[in-house]
Amino acid sequence: MAVAIESSGTQTAVISTEHSLAAPTSAGVRVLEIDTVNMAAGDILELRIKVAALSAGTQRVVYYQRYLGAQPTDDLIKISVPVPSSQGATFTLKQTAGTGRDFPWAVLTL
Repeated sequence: MAVAIESSGTQTAVISTEHSLAAPTSAGVRVLEIDTVNMAAGDILELRIKVAALSAGTQRVVYYQRYLGAQPTDDLIKISVPVPSSQGATFTLKQTAGTGRDFPWAVLTL
């Protein structure tokens, strides 16, 4: 299976703002990778992937994960489940508490 970086960057979180990291529009199977090395006690991070069932449909959350506080050394890179979509997808990051952190991220196409 070929894996390619579709998009990547570093997002500086603004507390309570849902940041759109990437919004590819083509069909594919993708995963989201987030580096949580900068998280500290009191931080809360939410990751979401949204897809639409039909081309004229509304995107809805199909993947949600929440992380609290400093993350363990052996689990700093978070990787979503593979998400297939015929209509593209939207990948978001939202920090809801703590101090706004920098989060390196990538969306991979499988």
